[in-house]
Amino acid sequence: MQKHDYDLFVIGAGSGGVRAARMAAGFGARVAVAEDRYLGGTCVNVGCVPKKLYVYASEFGKSFKDARNFGWASETPAFDWATLRDNKKAEIARLNGVYDNLLAGAKAEVINGRARIVDAHTVAVGEQRYTAGKILIATGGWPHIPDFPGCEHAISSNEVFDLETFPKRLAIVGGGYIAVEFAGIFNGLGARVTQLYRGPLFLRGFDADIRAHAAQEIAKTGVDLRFEVNVESITAGPDGLKLSLSDDTAIEVDAVLYATGRKANLQGLGLESVNVALNDDGTIAVDEQFRSSEPSIFALGDVTGGMELTPVALAEGMSFARRQFGGLDNVVDYDFIPTAVFCQPNIGTVGFTEEEARAKFGHIRLFKSTFKPMKHTISGREERTFMKLIVDKASDRVVGAHMMGPDAGEIMQGIAIAMRAGASKAVFDSTIGIHPTAAEEFVTMRDAWRDD
Repeated sequence: MQKHDYDLFVIGAGSGGVRAARMAAGFGARVAVAEDRYLGGTCVNVGCVPKKLYVYASEFGKSFKDARNFGWASETPAFDWATLRDNKKAEIARLNGVYDNLLAGAKAEVINGRARIVDAHTVAVGEQRYTAGKILIATGGWPHIPDFPGCEHAISSNEVFDLETFPKRLAIVGGGYIAVEFAGIFNGLGARVTQLYRGPLFLRGFDADIRAHAAQEIAKTGVDLRFEVNVESITAGPDGLKLSLSDDTAIEVDAVLYATGRKANLQGLGLESVNVALNDDGTIAVDEQFRSSEPSIFALGDVTGGMELTPVALAEGMSFARRQFGGLDNVVDYDFIPTAVFCQPNIGTVGFTEEEARAKFGHIRLFKSTFKPMKHTISGREERTFMKLIVDKASDRVVGAHMMGPDAGEIMQGIAIAMRAGASKAVFDSTIGIHPTAAEEFVTMRDAWRDD
């Protein structure tokens, strides 16, 4: 007789949890997955996927204008928010079904409901209890809105996709991925957007040159950027919401999106019943095998406080299943992980920032290029692309690549492969470019901007 109901009980059917469940089941494990909200997690439902669809929608307005100088007698048609919103809902529903089929195909059982850990090998969903040899927590993050007067009037990225009416005036509070992306989306769709950030410059953690270039380019699109300012209070009135700001000014808007961070989604999970240690930021502390301080309980993805990226959670899910159920020694390599910010224009980046590279390597060489994209030499749009390479002077290895411009994310995926393979600046220089493209600039930057 089997000692437990399942070999693995996964709490959370997001990217990492589903990948771990499917692969573990593929190795022959008996697997259950509990989910209380929606299959696919944040990425599929209120994150990467719908966001990218909305980015596409927001770019059409600029394209209609760009077309005129290319000979198209184009006029910008009216935008209908309900059509976009409802078509997005249909696509997400389709993807939910895909995830359901993937789990069913792997013979992993889906249990609908919020799971609560009872002890080191027992999970309760409603009144039903299940036992498992291993429990995996993959519940991801949850938007956090700080407590201040009128905070109940603010919405998060969970709600912004499905607003009943389109906000003609929108305030966005925050300076990370979510804030800058939604500023571009709603600005492009026709809203008057004000983005408020408490620091001197948004996108903390990115290369300083990219941050400065992003502020310059995003301001050109019409987003009202206000740095070193915070919201003191929000009050509702007949004309919308009034935001009283820390610089003694006020603005009136139709909606306020708070994108000031996310916290580990652990509420009601029952961690007080087991010996699971938390980090200072409230995430679950794990080792390289994703094991918590309770030997039978594991955690991965955003809930552990690492890089909050879907592909990272997928890699962690694969590593977990291979090691725990496949007998394979598989460790996630977190070096040179590329990422993109789908602001407008896009940002793509991989490797070290200039500041990080100086601290790690000491002597570095910098290569920079700024230019108007070829398309906009005719379109008339005042947009400039920025590219930067950072090279370790001792080894000649390219250790950082940063770009803001059209298709930056697509371009950076290829650059990341070269950098993970250890490509030197000499290799970049000897590579023949594809002409005419923006990407070829990465292999034609010959003169160092700075060498020290």
